[in-house]
Amino acid sequence: MHVHERLPEPLCVFGTGDFGRSLGQRLQQTAYRVVYGSRRPHSCGPLPQGAQVMSHVAAAQSASVVFVCIHRENYDFLETFAPQLKGKVLVDVSNNPKKNIYPEANAEYLQRLVPGAHVVKAFNTLSAWALQNGPSDASRQVYLCGNSSEAKQAVAQVATKLGLTVLDRGSLAAARELEDFPLELFPEWRLPFRLAISLVAFLFFYLLIRDIIYEYVVNGKDISFRIMVSLANKVFPIASLIMLSLCYLPGIIAAFLQLYRGTKYKRFPDWLDRWMLCRKQLGLIALGFAVLHVLYTLIIPIRYYVRFRIAASTIAKVKNQTTVFDTTVAWRGDSFYSTGILGFGLYLLLGITSLPSVSNALSWREFSFVQSKLGYLTLFLCTLHTYLYGRDKFLFPSTYKWYTPPGYMLSLVVPSVVIVLKLLILLPCVDSRLTRIRRGWERTDQEEDSKESLLT
Repeated sequence: MHVHERLPEPLCVFGTGDFGRSLGQRLQQTAYRVVYGSRRPHSCGPLPQGAQVMSHVAAAQSASVVFVCIHRENYDFLETFAPQLKGKVLVDVSNNPKKNIYPEANAEYLQRLVPGAHVVKAFNTLSAWALQNGPSDASRQVYLCGNSSEAKQAVAQVATKLGLTVLDRGSLAAARELEDFPLELFPEWRLPFRLAISLVAFLFFYLLIRDIIYEYVVNGKDISFRIMVSLANKVFPIASLIMLSLCYLPGIIAAFLQLYRGTKYKRFPDWLDRWMLCRKQLGLIALGFAVLHVLYTLIIPIRYYVRFRIAASTIAKVKNQTTVFDTTVAWRGDSFYSTGILGFGLYLLLGITSLPSVSNALSWREFSFVQSKLGYLTLFLCTLHTYLYGRDKFLFPSTYKWYTPPGYMLSLVVPSVVIVLKLLILLPCVDSRLTRIRRGWERTDQEEDSKESLLT
């Protein structure tokens, strides 16, 4: 008795470029038969072994699902054999070089050219390289949209068999949104980057005026060489501490807003909502600044300027100039370094747990404990580190060059406010009410009237 295995229905690929070849190779690795449609079947370059090459018409007639791996400007030829494509599922994988260069999405244009076919927009967020290395990247998401549920189901089955995760975005009207996805350049990072660049630029010019230009104008000293290391090693830690505190400030504002409103069901203002959505990016940029601060600090002992000052100090001590050991200064110095090391260690822990591969392995309670409890501890240690750096400098008039506060004072304003407000929220009378609100409790109309009369 002979058992005849049914061969799988072939899949057609229009286009023999990089993406078409990579897609065909990936399909063959998952036991699909692949038929290529080409303008020049006999001279189309190297293709995956075992794949057939035919004319476009012959290839389309041999399969019910056709992957259109060609650019939009070459779609016109499909209109010539639209009858052969009637009832077929056309998978549009194209993208545009820029946004809004055409009045309609590529998939909608393709549907208009071949009205009898079922066009599905999919696979456009993948690259040829990702397809070639796909077996080790099974978690990659594929978006699709289309007007036919049966056609979308057929494409989803292929994507699932390739080890990809499918997300249905609805009808073909969503095709423009899908085509814009690959053109986005760090959309969630734009606001944090702008804030970071503005903050660093302000701090740089502020400290440049206070530290470098002031010395040249008032004392006639040229210390411009300190711009490269000393000035940078002031700018980056200040920016890091401010941006870290900006990660936790919106949560504090949201808590007080909920306490004022007496409910959690009212939407936050748009600016606060956008601020809260970019907290992760703010924290990662702050961590990057902290790493730069550590690296700049590590090279301090090998700088010529520092070695020269150490040598001069040693020579002065040889000339019978004795210095009494001060335990208070030693305590301050060791506490300063210790809080910095502990704060940076927790800083790194926050950054590691923000990675998707790590955060997905944590429960919500574990993730909340690290990002909230340990996050505030990190902010406290870094703030204390800065206070120990300043010590009693604020008492001396010479600290205020041209009547301006030093940079470390600027860095303490926002984190100090955040810590004080957080301590207020942790008060039992405040925390219990906030917890009730976040568990669904709402203030009654009578309480609302009493609050308004009290304010009046």
